[in-house]
Amino acid sequence: MPTTQRTNISTGGPWEPIIGYSRAVKVGNVIHVSGTTAMTPEGLAGKNDPYAQTIQALKNIEAALKQAGASLEDVVRTRIYMTDISQWEKVGRAHGELLGNVRPATTMVEVSKLIDADMLVEIEAEAYLTI
Repeated sequence: MPTTQRTNISTGGPWEPIIGYSRAVKVGNVIHVSGTTAMTPEGLAGKNDPYAQTIQALKNIEAALKQAGASLEDVVRTRIYMTDISQWEKVGRAHGELLGNVRPATTMVEVSKLIDADMLVEIEAEAYLTI
């Protein structure tokens, strides 16, 4: 019986081994990207700016997808969590700039807070590679 290969993708972030998660997991031709924020090695990008945080979060997702052999064009689903839904247009504009031609199925919801009070947006993504 054939088995499907699983690949865990890490960004080397300090929380991955502590919490026990991977930035992304590729199983067969499906890639699941964990909730991703605008955190960079230099710190949080776009403090107080939901548009800038969305752009950076999507760039971080893009980097994880690249490690898995995919790109933003392979994204079929995103889930956007934001701490202030009244900012949806800024977040939506950033999402549309990077994924507008792809048009994945998308959900946008408000949450009470994220793990860091300065984080305004967290995004999950799923991608599908055609064989």
